[in-house]
Amino acid sequence: MSLRYEEIGQRLRAFRLGSGLSADEVADRLGISRTALYRFEKGELAKIETLERLAELLRVSLPTLLGVGIEYIPSAVAYFERLRQLEETAEHMVVLAGPISFLLASDKFELALEQVLRESVPDHLQNRAKILDDVDRIMEILHERKKAYQQRRPPIVNLISAMQIEPFLKNGLIGRVSLTESKLAQRRELARAEIEHFASVIEEESIGVQIGLVTDSLPHTGFQIFRRRAGDVLIISPFRLGEQTNIRVGVAMATSAPEALALHEDVVKEAWRTAIKGREAAAYLRELVAANQPATRSQARERAAGDARPR
Repeated sequence: MSLRYEEIGQRLRAFRLGSGLSADEVADRLGISRTALYRFEKGELAKIETLERLAELLRVSLPTLLGVGIEYIPSAVAYFERLRQLEETAEHMVVLAGPISFLLASDKFELALEQVLRESVPDHLQNRAKILDDVDRIMEILHERKKAYQQRRPPIVNLISAMQIEPFLKNGLIGRVSLTESKLAQRRELARAEIEHFASVIEEESIGVQIGLVTDSLPHTGFQIFRRRAGDVLIISPFRLGEQTNIRVGVAMATSAPEALALHEDVVKEAWRTAIKGREAAAYLRELVAANQPATRSQARERAAGDARPR
């Protein structure tokens, strides 16, 4: 297979960001200039020996760096950067990634997300400071992704799992469960507002945006398909934003293998065939939101009275 040096450079940048090393640090360890490193990241030809040393330094395999076979993506920072890069040239995207698709999410969701990601990092971790630094990088990348999407507006198909929306509404937009009750109430309100936002997006029927609400089972691990002139790419990832937030654990994978793409396309076709769409989907989402509204004082008293009745 022929190597695409521009894409090698993109992977190099993604894995460097994921490593937490600055361009100066990488250049110093390899004995090259920062300018040379930036040229490599822009797709300039590098010697295979240099690529081998870069792969070793960034703790990825040479085949992964070259894009030969399956590309293993060991960090959330590298994963979101790879998404950003692929979205730049995607002509069509399919997203199956939990109850919330970030590109279609509201501004309020993005504003709240940084705090959610920070609170998802346990206090006892030895590398907590690095992970919190990763949160800053992730938010920068996410902001760039949203901005680029709004400028280009490539067509997007988003499959949403109804079974993942229900716990999202129940628990709220949280990174951990050990929050105060008042904070939990605020986060549940944010979750309800976000699902209402998606109901509105569905009703708008914007050109290039198709959303299907799947009431049947969907894979718990999200995936995205990028259709591009340079070749289609499938990314499978354990990293999640929103419900059951995860930016620490797991390994994402990217591949252009025809079999993998075809199998996941089949999953998409079947899910889309059975999905609720349009006004019916919007109404379904609003029913879920209504069912998860906090009880009024009178309703709470009625429930308490009912519980007190002899059985």
